[in-house]
Amino acid sequence: MTLITVAPTGAETSKSDVPALPVTLSELVGTAQECEALGASVIHIHVRDADAKPSLDPAILRDTVQAVRAETNLIVQLSTGGAVTDPEAARLAVVDAGPDMGSCTMGTLNFGDDVFMNRWEFIVALHQKMQDNGVVPEYEIFDLGHLTALGRLLDKYGLPAGGHVHVDFVLGVPGGAPGTVESLVAFKHALRDLPAGATFSATGVGRSSLPVMLAALSAGGHLRVGMEDTLTYAKGQPVDGNMQLVARAAGFARLAQRPPLTPDEARSMLGIKGR
Repeated sequence: MTLITVAPTGAETSKSDVPALPVTLSELVGTAQECEALGASVIHIHVRDADAKPSLDPAILRDTVQAVRAETNLIVQLSTGGAVTDPEAARLAVVDAGPDMGSCTMGTLNFGDDVFMNRWEFIVALHQKMQDNGVVPEYEIFDLGHLTALGRLLDKYGLPAGGHVHVDFVLGVPGGAPGTVESLVAFKHALRDLPAGATFSATGVGRSSLPVMLAALSAGGHLRVGMEDTLTYAKGQPVDGNMQLVARAAGFARLAQRPPLTPDEARSMLGIKGR
């Protein structure tokens, strides 16, 4: 079966440029409900402030977690990456909002024209804070060296909350590994050095969305889709909404005879306690 994560908003795209982007709490909750009905089991959330700007405001994060939990059964995963300019203290404080999961990026990389800074000391602090708070990490892997860093982290500081290791291969970011079948195969091969039973999702950014999705399914992996990662459904055709991307992912999963996991089935796989 297939775990489908929807990443509906991100921190890079402007609402003024993409009106369909869900940035208010009501828009996000509505998107969450629609995507759950179509087959998503995890929602990866970046929040925006009243001006639709990326934010790590603790109150907004807490309200968002509570609202999505109240209206859906989805696993709530908060981004601890925020925007590339967010300070480490604010990123660590995301865990205090009480999500089911949080992202944990395993290294620094060029991110387009910017630098996404993830110092080793920060990675360790985030991993340990998630352990202490019972928040299950999704380790974000943008390059092969990040998997090596993850192995080092787990060897020295122990397994994550829940005991299960799940990673997301983020492919196609300018500055990271390319969004190709060859990249995905190399990344999957490197999983052998992680604890037995480790699982992976894959994200293809932009035009790499389809080849990465199909390669992940054929390699036994899971999927992340959403408007954080791609804004076109096909060449010259803008995405109508996140639901369109989730529906396509769920359709491909069923064609591969690996239908979408329900949120409760995903909790069991990821080691997340039930509500």
